[in-house]
Amino acid sequence: MNTSNHQSHSAQAFHIAFSGFLALVVAMGIGRFTFTPQVPLMIAEYQLTLTSAGIVAAFNYLGYLAGSYDAMRAVKGVGYRLWAGLWGAVIITLLSAFLNDAFTHSIARFFIGWASGWTLVLVASWANELLARLNKPILSVAVYAGTGAGIFISGILAVLIMKWQMSAAAGWLIYGSLAFICAIYVSYHLPKPWTMSREEVKVTSLTLTPAIKRLIWGYTFAGFGYILPATFLSQMAAERFPGSLIAQFVWPVFGASAALCIGIAIFTRNVLNTQLRLAITLWLQALGILIALWVPSITGLAIGAFLIGGGLMCAVQLAFLRGRELAPQHGRYMAGLLTTFYAIGQLVGPVISSLSTALTGKLEPALYVAFIVLIIGGFLVCLKEKNQA
Repeated sequence: MNTSNHQSHSAQAFHIAFSGFLALVVAMGIGRFTFTPQVPLMIAEYQLTLTSAGIVAAFNYLGYLAGSYDAMRAVKGVGYRLWAGLWGAVIITLLSAFLNDAFTHSIARFFIGWASGWTLVLVASWANELLARLNKPILSVAVYAGTGAGIFISGILAVLIMKWQMSAAAGWLIYGSLAFICAIYVSYHLPKPWTMSREEVKVTSLTLTPAIKRLIWGYTFAGFGYILPATFLSQMAAERFPGSLIAQFVWPVFGASAALCIGIAIFTRNVLNTQLRLAITLWLQALGILIALWVPSITGLAIGAFLIGGGLMCAVQLAFLRGRELAPQHGRYMAGLLTTFYAIGQLVGPVISSLSTALTGKLEPALYVAFIVLIIGGFLVCLKEKNQA
């Protein structure tokens, strides 16, 4: 009986973790981040300019901010939000094939950002809680690899789309179809929306200690610092190496490293403390920006993509973990709070990129600002608490 129960729990834990993984493939890896490999195609088709692409991206992060904040505060209708986030990402990705200007893409990016904000916060909370009950908490870390896996898969598809000289509309349909297939599996294993609720025990209100404030500011800086290169890596490759198929592999490298480094985070979880690992993650992302700027070859862009992408979900996972360490009774609220401020950082990033391209015609000044902000963010999260009991 014990062996049978163990096998049953292991199978259940696998389906929960894999469903969470695929949910992030859909909402984050495809829903949010396929915009990046689509930017060169949409610019080539005169749907966007480099400046308007930054504005469209800003609407995406504004939606992400709204969705994550709402997910943090929601008590009723949690299950409906999770399902709406998952399927909203699918439907809007498909509908994007029929849009052809900055205004309509901005609206679509806003709502897909909202859907991804709902999904990240709520699916992480759902998976973490159930896997902890099944005594499989380590699998919750693997859920975060879904974002990187989605970026990698969609990046490989982007290379094929370019090779076959397909349109941006065809790209959206391909990405949306992949998201649809993944969402069917996730829907089969998610609980019905009316059965999910926030059964959170009322505890004392969260006190924002200096350590929590530094973590929030550092994580906000992380959101700002990574989003600029993440949004424009494919466009940088297209500008430096026009017509090069190899250059388009920069985005799959970004996604593969985001998934791979989650595995590295699992195996190194007992090395150093959480805040120092988070700081190192941000500093490596900053180094990636410099390498992408200073090394003009494909190799430079690939190394930059690996370092920036590798820190993407590692920073998320480590920040959530640090939040639970600092406020163990407020894990769910801290996840939402951190995601909200991360989204604020992401929202400011494209605004700076648009100013940079509008004033100088170049993205480089904004990328140097991102480098500095990531360095500062690393120092903020690793400062020791002087008065901690």
